[in-house]
Amino acid sequence: MNILVRWLLMSLSLLIVSYVVPGFFVTGIAAALIAAAVFGFLNATLGLVLKILTFPFTILTFGLFWFVINAVILEITSTLVPGFFIRSFLAALIGAILLTLVDIGLKALVRDERR
Repeated sequence: MNILVRWLLMSLSLLIVSYVVPGFFVTGIAAALIAAAVFGFLNATLGLVLKILTFPFTILTFGLFWFVINAVILEITSTLVPGFFIRSFLAALIGAILLTLVDIGLKALVRDERR
């Protein structure tokens, strides 16, 4: 899947989650696009380091701790991106879980049929 399509799907996922989760706000499409880019960059760099460091704990929790790491990355993203706000860590945690589910669903809809 093209990186541009993944970026657009993540920004659409952020917009969908902002309508569902109280305390999770995206003010517009531009903020969602910037937040998706920043979240992707932070998740690929800082998130990767955190996932490697907490791997034993992730195994003990059967992978559920990755949602906590994603919530932390979402919190950091909300401090860096104007127009993207998360009110509490609980909203970030619920948002991380829903964001993962919505993103998986959207990627399944636009899956490349050549495989």
